[in-house]
Amino acid sequence: MRFFSLILIGLGSVHQAFAQLLLDKRDVLARRYDLAFRVVGAADSRGAVVQDDGLDLAALLAHKAAGQSVTTFPGGNPLPDARTLAQTAAYDLLLEASPVNLTDGEPALSCVRAALRRGKAAVLANKAPLALDFTGLHALAEAHGAGLAFSATVCGGLPVINVGRRDLVAADIHRVEGIFNSTSNYILTRMAAGESYEEALAEAQRRGLAETDPSLDVDGWDTANKLVIIANAILGLSIRLENVRVRGIRGVTKAQIDRARTEGQMVRLIATAEKSESGWRLDVRPQSVPMNSFLGGVDLWEMGVVFHTDIFEDIYLKIDERGPMATAAAMLRDAVHLGCVPTFWQDLREVASNASF
Repeated sequence: MRFFSLILIGLGSVHQAFAQLLLDKRDVLARRYDLAFRVVGAADSRGAVVQDDGLDLAALLAHKAAGQSVTTFPGGNPLPDARTLAQTAAYDLLLEASPVNLTDGEPALSCVRAALRRGKAAVLANKAPLALDFTGLHALAEAHGAGLAFSATVCGGLPVINVGRRDLVAADIHRVEGIFNSTSNYILTRMAAGESYEEALAEAQRRGLAETDPSLDVDGWDTANKLVIIANAILGLSIRLENVRVRGIRGVTKAQIDRARTEGQMVRLIATAEKSESGWRLDVRPQSVPMNSFLGGVDLWEMGVVFHTDIFEDIYLKIDERGPMATAAAMLRDAVHLGCVPTFWQDLREVASNASF
């Protein structure tokens, strides 16, 4: 049996679902993969806690459900913040799922850098570190022989990154398009059903699909983050957020949606990366697509992607993701891959660095 010690940065809905998965899937992980994971540290917005022999996950989940900070968790050693945890704890793998911060990426960016510099593997659900410093993080990982995996950053449980990096062997990808944000897609679908933007947004917030401040979702930046990660990880580009033209859905009117429907079209917030003779064009914007098309049929909180290639032709992937469990499952998937095949992600980095699309 191989044992791996984990620390969790951010203890919101995704990492709480991840902790529950570790409890529920303990026997499966041992039987199928000969792996055992032990969480030795966790951080939330108020501080961090470490316990070298492992935190009691069931008790920790109950502690958080009661509204308590990890710093007051019984039996643990409190630390001032997530950075201190990443820099000082004894662990094998850091998992990052703190809130997205596109201004400077903190505290996630510092935590991931600290782990990689120590030769520790990192699994990300947080998109900001990759959107802001994809190249730098991969350089750190390579320099220190550390694993870096992030399949949870693009469409949660949908294996977009894994398919694009691993499965499209020898393919020339000339276009990628997709619906990457379930909040915006839910709002547009409900508007097509007769609701106003304000009504659809309020319902999305009531269901927990949208934050109190929905700017990242409705203004297109969450989608743009994911497009940047796809471009760098799969298409072999080296781009940042400023290289993507972004327009969200705030300006979409009910009249535009109704007019599209009379023409057999649906309005969707679509991310596109397209190759031409002059290079790659990347944008995020509302577009009208046929109702009977794949993207036209991605409804409500669903997300989907299309890879247009030469030898594999067109590949369509879609997920119906209504909560944090699928994203947590993607993080577990990455952790298992890193634990089972230590060189797996290093091999993928070498493939990506030698690719010419």
